[in-house]
Amino acid sequence: MAQFTTSDGLRLYYEEAGTGQPVLALAGLTRNARDFDFMAPHLPKVHLIRMDYRGRGKSDFDPDFSNYNIIREAHDVIELLDHLAVKDVALIGTSRGGLIAMVLAQMFKHRLRGVILNDIGPDISQEGLERIADYIGRDPDYADYEQAAAGLKSALAKGFPDVSLERWRAHAEHLWIAREGRLRLRYDANLGQAFAAQVNSGEAADLWPLFECFMGLPLALIRGANSDLLEAATVEKMQARHPGMIVATVPNRGHVPFLDEVQAMNAIKALLELTI
Repeated sequence: MAQFTTSDGLRLYYEEAGTGQPVLALAGLTRNARDFDFMAPHLPKVHLIRMDYRGRGKSDFDPDFSNYNIIREAHDVIELLDHLAVKDVALIGTSRGGLIAMVLAQMFKHRLRGVILNDIGPDISQEGLERIADYIGRDPDYADYEQAAAGLKSALAKGFPDVSLERWRAHAEHLWIAREGRLRLRYDANLGQAFAAQVNSGEAADLWPLFECFMGLPLALIRGANSDLLEAATVEKMQARHPGMIVATVPNRGHVPFLDEVQAMNAIKALLELTI
């Protein structure tokens, strides 16, 4: 299992595959490297790098949950790139990964060739935040992956009306681990406390100055047509501030697209063409 040690002593998991253009894929808030399993087969000619943030997946949990923040996680990304001796990357950021990309653009812009944002922008809807707050930090109420697949299909039918049980089962395996007759979190439950503290403190009150840091970089945005986190009005504002931004809307997807959809893949490949 590939791991590296951060400057504050945590062991973080990462994986890499393929050769060619380096592409770093950063997952959502509670997710891990498996977040990109559906996308990866469609990008066979890149050097794909993935990581589990601190407290997620196969990485060490942080004894201080306040370190579960986008600035610390951005520094972890740079330490991984340094560990791999990778000078710069094209970055695909899903949700939380896109927020980390904004911090990287502000602090380490020279390490970025271009950025693809997956269903995230500088304005985050209250509806989406409330939905996240409702589940983060708590084990799911499922006994096994079959039950989880059925539960996900039912609960997310409004945002993802055409997703099969087979896909939901695979997604459930990415999200949770089977242990002691139940499904359990694949991340530190204290992430819920960190999330609540950050939202209540207004940490993400104004992300537009960070978004402005993408100026001069190739940029693409993928949005689920049914997203409850990224509103269409926010996309219009983003386009106005970054007129060259590639925009793709994925039908029958909420937050977040799986990234193997035709619209998503077209946007990803178009952006990567600009960063070779």
